[in-house]
Amino acid sequence: MTDPISLGCAILTVSDTRTAGDDTSGNLLAESVAHAGHVCLKRDIVPCNLYQIRRVMSDWIADPDVHVILTTGATGFAPEDCMPEAVAPLFDKEIAGFGELFRHLSHGEIGTSTLQSRAVAGYANDTAIFCMPGSTHACRTAWTQIIRDQLDSECKPCNFATLLHRRPTAA
Repeated sequence: MTDPISLGCAILTVSDTRTAGDDTSGNLLAESVAHAGHVCLKRDIVPCNLYQIRRVMSDWIADPDVHVILTTGATGFAPEDCMPEAVAPLFDKEIAGFGELFRHLSHGEIGTSTLQSRAVAGYANDTAIFCMPGSTHACRTAWTQIIRDQLDSECKPCNFATLLHRRPTAA
């Protein structure tokens, strides 16, 4: 049996109002990453601006130490919500099942309001990217019911951890 794989993670909160002092969703994700044995290497908060989101995410995607990017916020239908539009051009492949499964799970919790979630995920430069709504509850649902297991190298029959770990890290 091999040791569990620890992945380098980055957490991006997209919000025009959150600060480091009240970023409950980002805090939940950082605590969850650490509890699962991974390392939070980078963390940032940016406003709902397509180009600022792409700038930060592009830097992280290019960083060989970052295996996973978790984002919270800007996935809804408000005029300023632009996460899917910001990340779609960065994806090499979309993880289509993530958004579908997240909305399915959310339906049991928030009913048809889940239609307003545009949660998305994808893969870029051997980096997995999971974009969740801004609510702490939604981040908890996504982490505990989908992402945590997919970042666990012991999850069978398959997981993203074993794929992501093959990426060479910086010396």
